[in-house]
Amino acid sequence: MSLLEVRDLTVTYPGGAAAVRGVGLTVEAGEKLGLAGESGCGKSTLALALLRLLPAGARVGGEILLDGEDVLTMKWGRVRAVRWAGASIVFQGAMHSLNAVHRVGDQIAEPILLHRGATPADARRRAGELLEQVGLPAARARAYPHELSGGQRQRVMIAMALACEPRLVVADEPTTALDVMIQAQILRLIENLVGEQDVGLMMISHDLAVLADTCDRLAVMYAGRVVEEGPAREVYDDARHPYGRALSGAFPRIGDPGSRFAPRGLPGDPPDPAAVPSGCAFHPRCPVALDVCATEDQVLRDAGTRRRAACVHVGTDATGTPDGNGSGGTASARDDGVRSRTP
Repeated sequence: MSLLEVRDLTVTYPGGAAAVRGVGLTVEAGEKLGLAGESGCGKSTLALALLRLLPAGARVGGEILLDGEDVLTMKWGRVRAVRWAGASIVFQGAMHSLNAVHRVGDQIAEPILLHRGATPADARRRAGELLEQVGLPAARARAYPHELSGGQRQRVMIAMALACEPRLVVADEPTTALDVMIQAQILRLIENLVGEQDVGLMMISHDLAVLADTCDRLAVMYAGRVVEEGPAREVYDDARHPYGRALSGAFPRIGDPGSRFAPRGLPGDPPDPAAVPSGCAFHPRCPVALDVCATEDQVLRDAGTRRRAACVHVGTDATGTPDGNGSGGTASARDDGVRSRTP
């Protein structure tokens, strides 16, 4: 049984905005899953849905099984018990997630008091130990958030997430607004702590390079759906979905000077969640879209060992001709002035 299993998850906001559309994911104990995609693709909505933290009015369907128990059907008392102790979240923007008028040590101690039944003295002592575990002196427990740097505040958030020894940690853009050196330190810290404690990790980012370097598996989201998944390094180096390749090519690569100057932008914008295009949602921006892509939605299909992609070209060449590994669409490839490598 998987630590986390998400089945056909849907999230719709008031007004009909479909932020998550039929997502299925798994995370095993000790596994690091990366979730990638542009802003607005549904990553953070998915993260909030896992612990029922969505705003009032959001309609949620499907199943979210944590250790086999469906979070969506839990009574509120059980949900409160699962938060922090069963699964916890590191929010993006630590300055906005910490309470500005309470010392950071008290904020780390709070979930320990609530979920572990510790005495105030024991909770404060544990808070100091957690700060040292994330690379801060225990004495910083008396500091207020504004007295800490951005990297230090993010370390406090990680300490809070690990306070009750959860089985699953969700890290939502944990390096937002940090310089590259601090980003690297935070990523290594999360990776090491999760590995030492055999905790499942779901890390969310728009940067495939970061996820490929940190995670075991990678899932790419677009317009509320997972369009590709597989071993992280393989997806980064050789994405099978045109959108995955576009994300992978959006950043220069060390050791490849030519990547600094190559045109790497993807034309257009992600669709409005309240008006998702028919067929494959990516087809208006896709450089190798076929006529069938505008009318028929694409589901995840085998794209290699432990790999899946939701693209008509999986198993075909760019013109829809079978390549011997499968079958796909038969319409001619559309020419919209954009060229890409064949999927």
